[in-house]
Amino acid sequence: MPTTTAGRGRARYRIQVLDRSFRILDELASAHGDLSPAELAARLRLHKSTIHRLLVVLEGQRFIRRTADGRYGLGTRLIQMGGRAMEQLDLGARAKPFLERLVEETGETAHIGVLSGTEMVSIANVQGQSALRPPSTVGRRTPIHCTSVGKAFFAFLPDALLDDLIPQLQFTRYTRRTLTSASAFRADLARIRRRGFAVDDEEVEEGLRCIGAPVRNSAGEVVAALSIAGPVFRIRKGDVPSLARAVISAADDLSGDLEQTEAAHRARRQVS
Repeated sequence: MPTTTAGRGRARYRIQVLDRSFRILDELASAHGDLSPAELAARLRLHKSTIHRLLVVLEGQRFIRRTADGRYGLGTRLIQMGGRAMEQLDLGARAKPFLERLVEETGETAHIGVLSGTEMVSIANVQGQSALRPPSTVGRRTPIHCTSVGKAFFAFLPDALLDDLIPQLQFTRYTRRTLTSASAFRADLARIRRRGFAVDDEEVEEGLRCIGAPVRNSAGEVVAALSIAGPVFRIRKGDVPSLARAVISAADDLSGDLEQTEAAHRARRQVS
């Protein structure tokens, strides 16, 4: 059946809506802070009513979030989709040399995790050198509120995103040390932000201590977290600061590697 003029018009309209929606997301991603509808309208040269309609749809799907003062930023769904994208881009393979270095430096099992829904999922690991070591399986899903990768990931998210994500968490108690409230979790995130690393101090399993640090992309956004895990008699409290430096260094170096890769991809797109 031949396409009618009305059909072609509807198709063009849908394409235009998609194009404008993607432009809004790009603008919010590149901005240094949240933007008002008027600022978005001015930047994209669109009418305020058009911007408003698109913002309502994007907010309803959690691609963007609205602040108390009516401004907009990227939403939780993009963060969660970003974790899935990192899995598909084989971040695990890129991280393997850095995990191997961590095992060599610390002797403990190392792994990298990304956000998947309201859990962290392990996408790569390297087993420690000792016969006594914690289980670390690719694909293993772990809670956020009591793991070093989960806390390292959340601690460096924007506060507005935390306001959206934290209410989605289930603060299940696993040990007597597990944080079981949003307020206790937020206080721990503030400490992690100050010192630059997270510790799971027997919070998910008795006798297990883990240290994690965030991995960032070229925009400085957290996309994953690295960690080491071992028994408390080997990862003693007094050893945590020095081991944390090794974890932070590996995470920062992987972040730098990702930044260089992203820069190379951008350069190739510009040439093509």
